[in-house]
Amino acid sequence: MAISGAQTTLETTVLIVGGGPTGLALAGDLGSRGVQCILIEEGRTETLHPRASAIDVRSMEAMRRWGIAKAVREAVSARGELPRIALFCTSLAGYDIARIEQRHESENDPGPASPERPQPCNQLWLDPILRDLATSHESARVLFEWRLSRLTQRGDCVLADVTDLSARQNRRIAAQYVIDCTGARSAIRSSIGVDAPDENDATHFVSALLRIPDLTSHHAKELAGRIAVIGPDGIRCVLEMLDDRGLWRLKLRNNSHREPPEATAISAMLEEIAGRTVPHQVLSVQRWEGCNYVAPRFGEGNILLAGDAAHLVRPLIGAGLDAALGSNLDLGIADAFNLAWKIEARLAGWGSSGLVDSYGAERRSAALRSLAHAAACREQDDEIRSHAEIALDTSMGAAERKAMGRAIERAPLPRAANGLALGCRYAGSPIVAADGTPEPAMEPFSHRPTTWPGARAPHAALPGGISTLDLYGRGFVLLRLGQRAPEPGGFDRAFAHRGVPLTFRTIEDPAIARLHERQLVLVRPDGHVAWRGDEPPADPLGIVDRVRGAG
Repeated sequence: MAISGAQTTLETTVLIVGGGPTGLALAGDLGSRGVQCILIEEGRTETLHPRASAIDVRSMEAMRRWGIAKAVREAVSARGELPRIALFCTSLAGYDIARIEQRHESENDPGPASPERPQPCNQLWLDPILRDLATSHESARVLFEWRLSRLTQRGDCVLADVTDLSARQNRRIAAQYVIDCTGARSAIRSSIGVDAPDENDATHFVSALLRIPDLTSHHAKELAGRIAVIGPDGIRCVLEMLDDRGLWRLKLRNNSHREPPEATAISAMLEEIAGRTVPHQVLSVQRWEGCNYVAPRFGEGNILLAGDAAHLVRPLIGAGLDAALGSNLDLGIADAFNLAWKIEARLAGWGSSGLVDSYGAERRSAALRSLAHAAACREQDDEIRSHAEIALDTSMGAAERKAMGRAIERAPLPRAANGLALGCRYAGSPIVAADGTPEPAMEPFSHRPTTWPGARAPHAALPGGISTLDLYGRGFVLLRLGQRAPEPGGFDRAFAHRGVPLTFRTIEDPAIARLHERQLVLVRPDGHVAWRGDEPPADPLGIVDRVRGAG
């Protein structure tokens, strides 16, 4: 049946193109704020192939804000307790090289730095939770099997020509903003003249989803949640347990795989890993490319880039076993968290045009920092080198296995990068009022709370089992800290004059006051510090204009 011509035009405030985690999270956040939005996704509703499997602590704080952190934790626990052993070996029938007990959640817990913890949760289970979040709000519509054909900007309006694939109808959507969440191969990005990633810099990966009912009965090694198989050229592949019911993911890096290998090739590799024939089922095979990329700009006019369309961090398949590097999933969640409140403010009239414009500056700096951290981790990973006799029963092979094992055990990569996640700072942001103090040092694997302007505001436990982080989300919050905290001065009048929502919270606890470093701390809706001081500013209206994007 032919596709019919254009019919009625749908109108919305925000059109989100792409139904991955970034798009779904953005639709959920906008929907919770009452912002009208439509999300279109060319594919079907099901997540057919597993991708990201870990959520960093800052993303879990976003889940907490959206009210779905418990659902994420329960989705993981419903899959059974997974072994925390990472095994490095020449094969399951060969030699052990190293065993690392990956830290329990409590050991990855940043402790007093956050009320949340990093959380393993594959997109097989995360995407439906985010989809339910988005569709729970009346102001958000999620439309699967809708394809975008063309975007046209006309002043403050963007016209999208789309096709409803299931109904075989061409439609048009008029939106004030279009957010591109279509991923690394974004056609929208190229249509607005933003340079794409360099294909020559890409590393090719293959990921296969397998059902292996009882792998442990086919080898004599201790049960491990991750198995890295090492050959003369280094780590050949990683086998990762996804649940306790026999669901595994096989990941390998091989630039020769220009097309996804056949299921028979995956089966042959599994047999080689196990050293024998193992009953299994190949559920899906996917080829994908990883590279390091940050877009030179995050949009054009009212078309903005988010998630993988804006930035990519090439994953590691090495000693770190895809350690937390400021992953693509976490960067995309943070994009949504940064952007939603700014769009809400702009639509409400108190946010100036510079507020939405600040999205690109802030999130681009965060992506570049993650990229730098990934490069440092890769340098450490590259220092762990294999040897031609690594799998052989020779004295040289034994010596090389021992040396590699020691190197792997010394590598810091299996730790969660809590410092990177919680230490995101929007230094130099046009909507942050700097106080002239130097930026505190940041260590990727540990976090020291600070209220340095642009930093994430510290967590502290408050009576009633809540966190200071729970105070933020809608409008600005001015904290008065300590028993002798000054009055807010002209802040209330300045915010009211510009129509910017502001609430006050007095916290006398001396420990919490010390943690926040100043007696007055102004916090944005996304929980980042906008201004701080020990006395009210001489020009409160100037501060208000800066933090709302008009300064």
